Amino acid sequence: MGRGRQKAKQTKVARELKYTSQHIDIDALRRELSSDASGDDNPATPHDQESEHAR
Repeated sequence: MGRGRQKAKQTKVARELKYTSQHIDIDALRRELSSDASGDDNPATPHDQESEHAR
């Protein structure tokens, strides 16, 4: 696929995402972003679970 066709496809997808009305679960997004901010790929490690139970 040529670069022009690839760029046109990306533009089409970007417009669809920008202008279509989609339901967004804000709470789920916050949880996901807060777990990404910690730097862990697996935020629920056994060590973390133990420290949560101690609190």
